[in-house]
Amino acid sequence: MTNNPKPTVKPEDPRFSPGPTRKPKGWTLSKLENAALGRNHRSAPAKAKLKRAIDRTREVLQVPDTHRIAIVPGSDTGAVELAMWAMLGQRGVDVFAWEAFGKDWITDAIEQLDLDDLRTFEGEYGELPDLSAAQPDRDIVFTWNGTTAGVRVPDADWISAEREGITICDATSAAFAQPLEWDKLDVVTYSWQKVLGGEAAHGMLILSPRAVERLETYTPPRPLPKLFRLVKDGKLDESVFEGSTINTPSLLCTEDYLVALDWAEAQGGLKALHARATSNAKIIDDFIEASDWCVHLCKVTALRSNTGVCLRFADGSLDHDALQAGMLKRLAEEDVAVDCGAYRTAPSGLRIWTAATVDPDDLHKLLPWLDWAYRDTAKELMGA
Repeated sequence: MTNNPKPTVKPEDPRFSPGPTRKPKGWTLSKLENAALGRNHRSAPAKAKLKRAIDRTREVLQVPDTHRIAIVPGSDTGAVELAMWAMLGQRGVDVFAWEAFGKDWITDAIEQLDLDDLRTFEGEYGELPDLSAAQPDRDIVFTWNGTTAGVRVPDADWISAEREGITICDATSAAFAQPLEWDKLDVVTYSWQKVLGGEAAHGMLILSPRAVERLETYTPPRPLPKLFRLVKDGKLDESVFEGSTINTPSLLCTEDYLVALDWAEAQGGLKALHARATSNAKIIDDFIEASDWCVHLCKVTALRSNTGVCLRFADGSLDHDALQAGMLKRLAEEDVAVDCGAYRTAPSGLRIWTAATVDPDDLHKLLPWLDWAYRDTAKELMGA
């Protein structure tokens, strides 16, 4: 480790955070100058903005006309918990988890909802649980793409097309980066702060006709906070899906989301976003495969995320927590990469965001710095 020259070329943008993620290249505050600021969110101009956000979501994300779309509070977490609180309990529930947020849904199901008939299936970080255990007569809750573990489901073949239960899919870091199989998904949630680089605090809730039927025919045995109520007098409150939000949204954030959707379309639309994320992830994948100091947290190629690529340290002789801390310190001090550490409950390592707003040139420029930061940190830890 004596020959470890510091690179000289830095990424133009050092932000590789998995959320909130970086804005698209060329983004400026001036792009938000048409926001409906200072207007009541139920005024005609503001409501038109919110309705446009819903309509543009359908167009860019290619949501079927049969599905309803709403903007809800609490980011993706709020959207998932709204669905769980309002819909679960009619029949048995299976929750599949393999990363931090999926395990949060298990906690909710056990400690908060107190479901009578609950099965949980957990995988270690980097591995999927046994998805074949899903049964068509039960409800399913799962995360499509887990950024804290770098693992995604490869497809929805494990979900029965003849299912009687509903599926609740947390797709916050999959939407706009990976194909979603709408015929297998009854509730889909995501937040603006992930693939499109939007702002936090707002969640998207997409409901199939089967999910709407559940809401209109099932009364859960628990009180629902106002923020979780989508039904009035036994019928879906259609106004929520036309731009009348449950609570006051940020119209500045809404404008930013509209800008992001327009940017996505300008890149070539959904397929182009998918392709860019996959191409970006391969840059990091190839680096890990050739590395002598790191390996993929997810061992199975087909299950690796193309948005949050997670790596762990291969050397068992060094303190991995200290390695992570030392590398992050060096990368941040050099203004090369910030906010790219492993999730706090995951094995120590790094996770690099690779979705569409990340410039591939920045990823290429990052790689020599990762080698330098590792070797410089390892040298210090070994007292060399």
